[in-house]
Amino acid sequence: MEHMTPKKAFDFLSDNPEAVFIDVRSEMEHMFVGHPKGSILIPWIDGADWGINPDFVAHVKKASSANRPVVLICRSGRRSLDAGIALEKAGLTEVYNVLHGFEGDLDDDHHRNAESGWRFDGLPWTQT
Repeated sequence: MEHMTPKKAFDFLSDNPEAVFIDVRSEMEHMFVGHPKGSILIPWIDGADWGINPDFVAHVKKASSANRPVVLICRSGRRSLDAGIALEKAGLTEVYNVLHGFEGDLDDDHHRNAESGWRFDGLPWTQT
């Protein structure tokens, strides 16, 4: 798995339109916090019990069909890392993780979006 900064991931996605951009956050995060434009939601962990989605790998394989590159993003880069490991174990070979995720790392005051992340870097996102 290759790790990319948000800006490098944006450039990679622009240069590789066949790549699949997957937001692995929960449905609530996706809906209420916003999400990168062009991403599709396939939660890694979601639901009332916050368990790992048992259909995650199958849904990603369906979305990526013919071995298209898969770029994963979450809030901070941790869940997407775990999701990427699961995809590689399932046989996917072109998996990329977005470092710092959508909201970035926590600052000294425990706030996100202040030091790093997709939104901090001014990359396109939406809340619709």
